[in-house]
Amino acid sequence: MQSASVSKICALIGGLTVLALSPSAAQAQSKTITEWDLQTNPGPAKILDDAGARFDKANPGFKVEQSHIMNDAYKTKLKIAFGANQPPCVFSSWGGGPLKEYVKAGQVVDLSSYLAKDAAYRDRFATAGFSTVTFDGKVYGIPAENTVAAVVFYNKEIFAKEKLETPKTWDDLLNVVKVLKAKGIAPFSLANKNKWTGSMYYVYLVDRIGGPGVFAKAAARAPGGSFTDPAFIEAGKRIQELVKAGAFAEGYNGLDYDVGASRRLLYSGKAAMELIGTWEASTILGENPEFYKKLDFFQFPSVPGGKGSPTTVLGTIGDNFFSISSACKEPDAAFKLIQSLTDDISAQARLDDKRIIPVKGLKTSDPFLNRVMKLVADASSVQFWYDQELSPNLAQVHLNTTQALFGLSITPEAAAQQMEDAAKAEAK
Repeated sequence: MQSASVSKICALIGGLTVLALSPSAAQAQSKTITEWDLQTNPGPAKILDDAGARFDKANPGFKVEQSHIMNDAYKTKLKIAFGANQPPCVFSSWGGGPLKEYVKAGQVVDLSSYLAKDAAYRDRFATAGFSTVTFDGKVYGIPAENTVAAVVFYNKEIFAKEKLETPKTWDDLLNVVKVLKAKGIAPFSLANKNKWTGSMYYVYLVDRIGGPGVFAKAAARAPGGSFTDPAFIEAGKRIQELVKAGAFAEGYNGLDYDVGASRRLLYSGKAAMELIGTWEASTILGENPEFYKKLDFFQFPSVPGGKGSPTTVLGTIGDNFFSISSACKEPDAAFKLIQSLTDDISAQARLDDKRIIPVKGLKTSDPFLNRVMKLVADASSVQFWYDQELSPNLAQVHLNTTQALFGLSITPEAAAQQMEDAAKAEAK
């Protein structure tokens, strides 16, 4: 009896061993590579999911776990995750100041050695695409999503009906505002609860008034640089001039961009224009293909007597970059995942979705995309978003004071002084 029991136990153990070695069990033991990004629209999210599936197939023993999170919620979640030292392996960012803070804290992997080992992969990208993720000569991110410029999108049908020309100067723009307002149409659709949307107006005005060197000197605390420079104050006055002229749809400081509030105003014909990044074309095409046919854009107008070039654009080459956190236990696999997320298949899929990953040799017959590429190529300079170039603390002061300018609750002089005081305090 005892011998028979032992035989049964051995057989049971043998069966469990076979089960443990079965494909389903092996899959359960796969190492997980977490990836976070802010591509919540169906098209962009699918491109990343498909790339993740290709990674899984090409790398047995690993499984990617992807999360697509809305813009503002993403920023908060990522900050909390890094603060708790529990960030994802692969994460998306805009580069610039916020990424630099994580780099300074030793929380981001230097990707230079990976790029040196795979020169063919590195050389696919436009060199300028790495500029906002390179610190002290080391590269901490891979340009992933788009070449973006902030432009003024407008409804061609409304402009044609009201016999309006696209404005080239500030006075032209004020005239467009006047005509549209008289017709009961909000000139601009602005969802400024998020603050960075209103920042675009301020950044363009500072550039058009003072030229690109004004912000660069103030941000770097270079001799003669100050956020109280007349260009910053004048920019605030111009914003408030637009507000007082009724340029924005009602409730603009409380509308949420992340839920599509500004686009709905465009779709309904209640607003005629929106200053936003060129990614909006892809979003509109996915949400409302019929309205997309009415869409066109123009560059932000010049300001009389301004020192800035009207060809300067606000934006970035490679909008959104993928990086690897130092907490990741499988950095080599994480880099392979980034390669899948930015490979030729992904690049072409983004192009089909009207987004231009900064990879050399991309060609398209799409008139919109070619105009965007020409806009950036012809730009005298590309100004990075203030809220991403500045440190997180200064960026928040900038966003808060700019929103207050739109709300007419602060004077342009006081807004400029708050920025300067914060910059001085941080520099100590």
